[in-house]
Amino acid sequence: MIDNISLFTIWVTDQDASKRFYIDVLGFVEHTDVTMGDGFRWLTVAHPDHPELELTLTVPGPPLDDGMTEAVRRALANGTMGGFGMATSDCHAAYAELSAKGVEFVQPPSDRPYGVEAVMRDNSGNWLVLVENRPYTGEDFHHG
Repeated sequence: MIDNISLFTIWVTDQDASKRFYIDVLGFVEHTDVTMGDGFRWLTVAHPDHPELELTLTVPGPPLDDGMTEAVRRALANGTMGGFGMATSDCHAAYAELSAKGVEFVQPPSDRPYGVEAVMRDNSGNWLVLVENRPYTGEDFHHG
């Protein structure tokens, strides 16, 4: 039986720069950084409070085919690659702290039925969402 999600891949343009961003800016910690056969680098980081979930910072390439590799590179360059969400207890404070560190936000903290949300980009163009959750039901959403 599956216990939990343990690994999630984030496509990046530069593993060293992304490692610095996730560690120095977002506060993650290094989990694994090894070079394997054919120069492939296995680089993972994790949130210090959740080491069971590793983010693999991977440069587009094999095992992707050439077409998919190019599509991922284009999405990163356009800043339109999806990423993941991160929970925060204070979205406004996290926004201020990360903005001061130079993080690019495409949406400042905004009230949503489910909480306060801000959207940023990492240094490779992935969209990352910060969410300060609050209890909600389906009735909190507009039904049109």
